[in-house]
Amino acid sequence: MRNNGSMDNYFTPVALPRYSRRITCNERLLLLGSCFAENIGAKFSRLQFDVDINPFGVLFNPASVAACLRRLLSGRFYEASELFEYQGVWHSFAHHSRFSAGTPEQALQLINERFEQSCKSLREATVLFITFGTAYVWELKTTGTVVSNCHKLPDASFRRFRLTPNEIIDDYRQLLTALWEVNPALYVLFTVSPVRHLNDGAIGNQLSKSILLLAIDRLVNGFGTDRCNYFPAYEIMLDELRDYRFYAPDMLHPAPVAINHIWNRLTEAMMSADTRAQLREREKAAARAEHRSIIGTSGGPA
Repeated sequence: MRNNGSMDNYFTPVALPRYSRRITCNERLLLLGSCFAENIGAKFSRLQFDVDINPFGVLFNPASVAACLRRLLSGRFYEASELFEYQGVWHSFAHHSRFSAGTPEQALQLINERFEQSCKSLREATVLFITFGTAYVWELKTTGTVVSNCHKLPDASFRRFRLTPNEIIDDYRQLLTALWEVNPALYVLFTVSPVRHLNDGAIGNQLSKSILLLAIDRLVNGFGTDRCNYFPAYEIMLDELRDYRFYAPDMLHPAPVAINHIWNRLTEAMMSADTRAQLREREKAAARAEHRSIIGTSGGPA
């Protein structure tokens, strides 16, 4: 679609890259990163893809995603010494609060059961989606470690700063090389989350997103598009969906209609016509199953 100045065009279409690597229905997918990764992962899961989504919970910054992947590569289970207690609950700074529990034993069970599954997923995955949300990080002052979740500890416990493009690039050059040594066939698709982080202010959010985009561009150009590439979810949200009706009530997160639009653009760019036809059949099957579930729950007539 091309904007030729006609009043019939109400948005600016984003030109999608040419992807030499296509996604098929037989892929094994691993998605890591911000809540946008979970939204897209849910689409894949609903359509019966073999998919593993955020085994550490939502991760917002590149350093936390990298730490997650390195831990999966190591295969080293978490131990009680890596947990901490705060207000009667045991947490991991590497994990979302969905893995927190009332005892260290319960937390470790949640963490390590998921971890064991995802160590296998990483080694068998054919496509890895990495979604960066922000270049800002929180570093625990006592250890100098960037955390994935602050778990509502006082701000004074942390140092907050913004990563530079070169810091992200250097980190991921080493990480991607290590990933491909373990899984040479893995294809990496980067995205930048369309979720706006306005706690940093409008200017801070744009600076943060720009850093992420610059780093990804350098990585893709350095390694080549046959091994990794970028999908412009952020740009699609800004230019094709430039209206607050496409946002959730918080005016920060994409609304479901926006997620659907970005998903459709992803399948258009990265799937063949035959694969998209298969997905339409899977969509019909999923809708039928959901309808039967609703009827079964309500007890009403079909």
